[in-house]
Amino acid sequence: MTKIFYFIVFIFFCFKADAQESDQQLSLIPQPLHMEEQDGDFKLDGNVTVKVDDKNEELRKLADLFVQGVYDRTGLTIKRGKPDEKGKSILLKIASDTLGDEGYRLFVTNKDIVVQASKANGIFYGIQTIYQLLPTEVSGSWVSIPAVSIFDQPRFGWRGLMLDVGRYFYSVEYVKKFIDYLSMHKLNVFHWHLTEDHGWRIAIKKYPRLTEVGAWRSGTNFQPGNNIDHNPHGGFYTQEEIREVVAYAKDRYVTVVPEIELPGHSLAALTAYPDLSCTGGPFQIPEKWGIQEDIYCAGKEEVFVFLENVLAEVIELFPSEIIHIGGDEAPKKRWSACPHCQKRIKEEGLKDEHELQSYFITRIERFLNSKGRKIIGWDEILEGGLAPNAAVMSWRGTKGGIAAAKMGHPVVMTPTSHMYFDYFQGEPYLEPFAIWGHVPLRKVYGYEPVPEELTTEEQKYVLGVQGNLWSEFIHSSDKNEYMTYPRGAALAEIAWSNPERKNWEDFKRRMEEQYRRYEQKGINYSRSAYQVYFEVTDQVDHNKSTVNLLTDSYQPEIYYTLDGSEPTTQSNQFEGPFEVPVQKTVRAATFKDGQRISPVSSRAIIHF
Repeated sequence: MTKIFYFIVFIFFCFKADAQESDQQLSLIPQPLHMEEQDGDFKLDGNVTVKVDDKNEELRKLADLFVQGVYDRTGLTIKRGKPDEKGKSILLKIASDTLGDEGYRLFVTNKDIVVQASKANGIFYGIQTIYQLLPTEVSGSWVSIPAVSIFDQPRFGWRGLMLDVGRYFYSVEYVKKFIDYLSMHKLNVFHWHLTEDHGWRIAIKKYPRLTEVGAWRSGTNFQPGNNIDHNPHGGFYTQEEIREVVAYAKDRYVTVVPEIELPGHSLAALTAYPDLSCTGGPFQIPEKWGIQEDIYCAGKEEVFVFLENVLAEVIELFPSEIIHIGGDEAPKKRWSACPHCQKRIKEEGLKDEHELQSYFITRIERFLNSKGRKIIGWDEILEGGLAPNAAVMSWRGTKGGIAAAKMGHPVVMTPTSHMYFDYFQGEPYLEPFAIWGHVPLRKVYGYEPVPEELTTEEQKYVLGVQGNLWSEFIHSSDKNEYMTYPRGAALAEIAWSNPERKNWEDFKRRMEEQYRRYEQKGINYSRSAYQVYFEVTDQVDHNKSTVNLLTDSYQPEIYYTLDGSEPTTQSNQFEGPFEVPVQKTVRAATFKDGQRISPVSSRAIIHF
């Protein structure tokens, strides 16, 4: 019996070692729940048939998307077929499973490929994994897909990215690309920030001036201070375009969550309809960024009539159960001086303007609840009392999320410290302009969305995690992609993969292949991960410092100089921390195949 026991233990550790080794061979992002690489491969060529049950319309659509996706990535044309057809095949199959709505099983052998899931969502994610098994460089009439067995499911149900179109308008074409890139990372929530002080982007038929007036401004603050580009900027989405985007996202298993800001960030609406304010205006859509003091009047009944009419049209366009109502950065100065608001406070028995905001949010929530919808808002909606059924998006750190979860309310974690992708991702002196902050790839990957302060029961209220793209200083689709990726890949892994499956060194290895996928798709990703950054330990008494050179890339080849010259492959090669005397400047860069692939980082070693 003892011998049998030790034999089983031996086999277990051999299997575990093999599994860990196999993980090192493939470059899947996010990391699957369980993966085993097998012997052999599947030869994908024009004779392969994608088989689905033709009675299942959802599977037919997925098969069509898959055929197109394979062609886009390889140039190979594969065929559609039925399950009983003979020959090499890729079978997309709905079957009873234990991996939830979004989980899947993927089996690749030398004979066929099977993707199996309990719902089509899972089939879609299995297909995304197949895409990552394809080579990024293709020549000839066939490609090889490695044999593998994968069981996979996501950790969180909310895996989101937010795009702010209120400050800078993005075309429908680009929004679709944004959704494509989101879904290829197995993210499933597109948070569409549609209204802002600086632009109203959604057509509302009952209130045409919202887009006739509120969608346009005379200039744009392109850098801090008075740096204004005086070219008019604007745009909006028609309701037909909204439906087009929502349907496009649905086919990619992405839920579009619209955000209609209230009571603050509403100056574009007030410019169009000034009577909705406390003062009556007139107003002008601002060119400069910043929090505006004029917000919806909480004391006027016509404000709630207006917002209910707007939201009635919004919920007709968006099937999402959750509607984002903003709730952040709403100054109370106007309310404090407004007789209508002060009358409301007195009549409702409210303590102050913070409770008036809670009244405002709760009243909007009641309306949306009556229509079968729920609200989510930024963590300021906790102030003055949280609406009964509200979910909270925790952005000012994690305290708001912790407080909401302890109260039994759903939470999405999106703190500025880790999830604001409009912040610098590399050394600021080497980066295009960002709003502020420093959120490098390593910091995003190191984030844990479930706070330690929560009990096991309270942790259940953490719906997931989200990255945010605020567009004050992101004025083009190219820069949007630059700011989003590769940080979006790190977000994908913390949102999908179990914490014990995460490994920073292995993630950096897998990202090398992911960068090639980005290039294949034409994504303007940032190369900031290759930038050298410095860890310096000063030894003041000895008039020297110890310098370590690091990057967020895998096994970087770094060269450096101490004489002020540009580093080349003929310079000192970094092999570990080294000592530098004071009054020296270290200049360093990353190289690959003899070519410099990063800008030159510089650090002066000075003791005071």
